Amino acid sequence: MYKKELYKIGWDVGGAHLKAVLLDAEHHVLQVIQLPCPIWQGMEQLSLAVDLVMAGLQQPALYHAVTMTGELADLFKNRRHGVTAIASLMTEKLGSETYFYAGPSGFFGLPEVDARHDRIASANWHASVSWIARNLEQGLFIDIGSTTSDLIILSGGVPRNRGFSDAERMHNDELVYTGVVRTPIMALTRTIDFRGHEYRIAAEHFAATADIYRITGELMETEDMAATADGAEKSMEASMRRLARMLGHDYEDASDADWLALAQSFRAAQLAQLKSAVSGLLARGQLAANAPVIAAGAGGFLVQELARHLQRDCLQAEHFIAAESDEMRRWAGVCFPAYAVGCLMPDGGV
Repeated sequence: MYKKELYKIGWDVGGAHLKAVLLDAEHHVLQVIQLPCPIWQGMEQLSLAVDLVMAGLQQPALYHAVTMTGELADLFKNRRHGVTAIASLMTEKLGSETYFYAGPSGFFGLPEVDARHDRIASANWHASVSWIARNLEQGLFIDIGSTTSDLIILSGGVPRNRGFSDAERMHNDELVYTGVVRTPIMALTRTIDFRGHEYRIAAEHFAATADIYRITGELMETEDMAATADGAEKSMEASMRRLARMLGHDYEDASDADWLALAQSFRAAQLAQLKSAVSGLLARGQLAANAPVIAAGAGGFLVQELARHLQRDCLQAEHFIAAESDEMRRWAGVCFPAYAVGCLMPDGGV
């Protein structure tokens, strides 16, 4: 018989996805659930997603540790409004043993959320790197998700972030708005080479990065949850058709090999953005020559390439996760902030 009080759930409430990781008292992963959750369409989307997670749990849990980025959705007039609205709904759904992560300040219940909203807002990256820092003395943590990428140096067993808010982190190259699912292709580059000719790409949301990585075969189906730019299917041909529109072409204008080459060119453009950000980060921060790169998120395959570019070893976030199977460990790595925040919360709540 399972004892309810031994279990807790780490939650990562994003603007596009809800992630939940069920943990036992030894921080072993028992279950991982990720669901689409377009909060910008209304808070009922979050309410429904939480209900689905709770209905799908294999074991009950009493304690809940929550981190979030969903407060950025344009449903809310500002971050404070978003944080308090999300915290209120999560507490209503999950009960009084629900606590919200405020970075170095720790965890707080709903009555203290408003006063701590600036630290609770978009602190999921801090949960991830803080858990890594408890297990690794130094490294460069890179989490490439569906929408954004987090780049954080850790040394001496602590995060060495220069910023905390989104604005501060963007200013310091620690937050880059580029991901492997939802980023519009037009955000990657202004021009691209195709069949020996340079094109200025369309300033229109005809395609997203998920189209690139479906075509290259690097995006796993379980991580491909966002709607397509045109609302059409996610097949190889449909992805190529969307990519062709970025250059004013139809799919029928070229071969599949040509569209694959175009996808690889856009992939290179996204990598160039990330390489530039990493270079800026390392130019301002100290990192030992033998410190590894730690890869997390749906775009971990890009992190591996960045590590090769930096000539550093690459550790997967799964290396720091306790689970019974490689698949469970890998999936928890995709949802790493949810795993980390659950591990960081003291046993028995706050």
